[in-house]
Amino acid sequence: MNKPTLLAVAICFAPAAYAQNNQMISSGSQFNPAMSLILDGNYSHDNQKGLSGAALDGMAGIGHSVSFSAEEAGLQNGFNLGESELVLSAVVDPYFDGLLIMTVSGDGATALEESWLQTRLLPAGLKVKMGKFLSGIGYQNSQHKHTWDFADQNLAYLGLLGGEGFKDVGVQVTWLAPTPFYALFGLEALQGHDQERFGTQISNDDAQSVIAATQPFSATQSGSRLNTLFAKFAPDIGADQALQIGVSYAQAQHYQQLLDDDDTALSGDEYTLDGKQQLYGLDWVYKWDSAGEFGQGDIKITGEYLRLKKDMTVDAIGNNANVMLGDKVTGTQDGYYLQASYGIAPRWKLAARYDVNGANNELDVAGTNTQFKQSSRQSISLAFVPSEFSRLRLQLAQGSIYDTSDNKTSLKQVFLQYTHSLGTHGAHKF
Repeated sequence: MNKPTLLAVAICFAPAAYAQNNQMISSGSQFNPAMSLILDGNYSHDNQKGLSGAALDGMAGIGHSVSFSAEEAGLQNGFNLGESELVLSAVVDPYFDGLLIMTVSGDGATALEESWLQTRLLPAGLKVKMGKFLSGIGYQNSQHKHTWDFADQNLAYLGLLGGEGFKDVGVQVTWLAPTPFYALFGLEALQGHDQERFGTQISNDDAQSVIAATQPFSATQSGSRLNTLFAKFAPDIGADQALQIGVSYAQAQHYQQLLDDDDTALSGDEYTLDGKQQLYGLDWVYKWDSAGEFGQGDIKITGEYLRLKKDMTVDAIGNNANVMLGDKVTGTQDGYYLQASYGIAPRWKLAARYDVNGANNELDVAGTNTQFKQSSRQSISLAFVPSEFSRLRLQLAQGSIYDTSDNKTSLKQVFLQYTHSLGTHGAHKF
């Protein structure tokens, strides 16, 4: 049964569920959504004269030509205003919940982070979400920045998904299975347009501004171009502790890439690629809830492994390109992180992270194989959490970041960050 048919059948059952529930939603609740505002800022310093973002942007990988967002790569030495989030959420009616998140960057640019409706009364543990949302793959991908245990994105996500993670417009269907333990299964059909790295689309106009090719770049296929599958399992291991294990798969059916070796537009060495990408993921989360006050003694251990494969074809070339039309370009890249936090005292949390991009980092261009070097980093943070609405955090990091020419940047970073939440805010995910 296809997804539109499934949705239609499920909605047919909703009136009966509503009658049994006998829940009435007033017009006041419909037009008076819960509202919150997330404020974020930091003082940062690195040993690269504020160019740590550029080093991370150029980190070696099989999709290295795709840039990060300006916000992610634009931290300056000194004071920075992070993203502010305006969150609106409400029960629309007995059938749907709604949520909208707008972000405002430090320079005042606004963006739509999420905007979706989700069903409330579908039978048999089914839920359908439609709109723009964070994908359910992995663990950290579905977490908003202000909930992270560290001030910045881990290297695995940076290298394979981008600084903003994996979010897009489409439909998500989840099923909570009637098992004695938590078992959630999900699938998504996404448009495949707004990805930083995984599902990038390039228009002919954009391509022609960089590459002088005699043949046109392949037209963008109609959506949906991204599909995902994920599952999360949480066995019962006691009242004071919890474990969740997740597996994920995503496929970009139409992925495009524009490469320019000398970073000079219209110089003749540029070429474009068209093809597919596949992503495999494994994640795990363990939590221990101690009897200490205000988080003292609490433990959280998180890890993820991501593996990316691409299979592409040279689609357009400049006059001096070192490839031919129709040449195959394949590659494999992975990344992982492991992090842990511990409540060292009431309201005080100490966390450590080790993250890696490109433990396997291999690109084959028309039979010529290149092995890129692995980038890695170690971070430690100390957070003071006076309440559930406020957090102050000091973070130190050092790492070795390699570009595609095997040049090494020995990176050292310091963050002093504040994060505050004003107004009603929904519970965070596990």
